[in-house]
Amino acid sequence: MLIANAGDSRAVLGKRGRAIELSKDHKPNTTSEKLRIEKLGGVIYDGYLNGQLSVARALGDWHIKGPKGSKGPLSSEPELEELVLSEEDEFLIMGCDGLWDVMSSQYAVTIVRKELMLHNDPERCSKELVREALKRNTCDNLTVLVVCFSHDPPPRIEIPRTQRKRSISAEGLDLLKGVLSDI
Repeated sequence: MLIANAGDSRAVLGKRGRAIELSKDHKPNTTSEKLRIEKLGGVIYDGYLNGQLSVARALGDWHIKGPKGSKGPLSSEPELEELVLSEEDEFLIMGCDGLWDVMSSQYAVTIVRKELMLHNDPERCSKELVREALKRNTCDNLTVLVVCFSHDPPPRIEIPRTQRKRSISAEGLDLLKGVLSDI
């Protein structure tokens, strides 16, 4: 799978219930983006690129990119992530910052996995994430897409219970007997 990201979206892999972030948020105040922006003559003002945009990479917003062919502080060059999917990889969540501003990647994976186990419908999962983000008063645009890698719902994850033998020292047992006999 190849992930290309430029902007305010994020791709998160659901791997046996764990959230694996496959892309970075391109916020202007992240260290790598800030260095790149300042090197190209841009400024970060109150978390915004040139005081206008809350993203450091985007496909639109040409008025900030500068003349065609020039390197401006707003980049349309995506960051790429390539990975080989395994049996443990269950689904991918792609969403814009309206989702990620109000919930963690792990929480979104937990919701999707639970929903898939109930009805196995990725479209309904996407709508549930949107509903949850709206309940949490998201203030940004909101787009979510869930892609499943199997026709079957995710399997239950069985966590083996460990049998622990507990013991108490002879001294502790005598102390306990004394306390209990006083009651």
